[in-house]
Amino acid sequence: MERHDVTLTVNGRTSTVSVEPRKLLVDVLREDLGLVGTHIGCEHGVCGTCTVLRDGESIRSCTTFAVQVDGAELRTVEGLASGSELHPLQDEFWDKQGLQCGFCTPGMLMRACEIVEQKPDVTREEVREGIASNLCRCTGYQFITDAVCAAAARMKAGSTETTGAQA
Repeated sequence: MERHDVTLTVNGRTSTVSVEPRKLLVDVLREDLGLVGTHIGCEHGVCGTCTVLRDGESIRSCTTFAVQVDGAELRTVEGLASGSELHPLQDEFWDKQGLQCGFCTPGMLMRACEIVEQKPDVTREEVREGIASNLCRCTGYQFITDAVCAAAARMKAGSTETTGAQA
C-alpha cells in the first residue's frame, strides 16, 4: 500500500509519520503519537468526542485523513495543561463538575478552548450554542456551561490561580 510522510506539529512538538492515505487523524494521534486523550466516539463526526484544534479551529479528527493536515499545527487535550498546572478550562470543569462520566470531556474541552480563545467575552447563550456541536450523553450541559463561563472569566481577567479543586 502506498504511504505518505505527514509532518504534524502537535502541542508544540513536530513529528513525521508514514501513513496510508486512508489513515484517520485520530488514529495517527492515538496509535502513532501515543496521544490517547482524544477519544473515538461515533466515528462519523457527529458526537464531537474526537475534537482537536487545527490552527486554532476545531475539527473532527475521526473524519479527517491525516494527509489532509500535513504541515498543520494541532492541539489536543494533552496540550492544554502547562506541566502539572491545569488549564483554566480543565480546572473549572473539575471544580464545577463538568467532567461527568468523562468520555466527552476531551472533545468538549477542545471545543470550549476554541470558543473562549476566539471570544473572551463569550455569553452563556453563546457557550451553549457553541458546545451544542458536541454530545454529552450524561445530559450535563448545565455544569459544562458553568465551567466554560467561569474559565472564560478567569482567562479574561488573566487569573492563573486554580480553584483548588484538584488538591
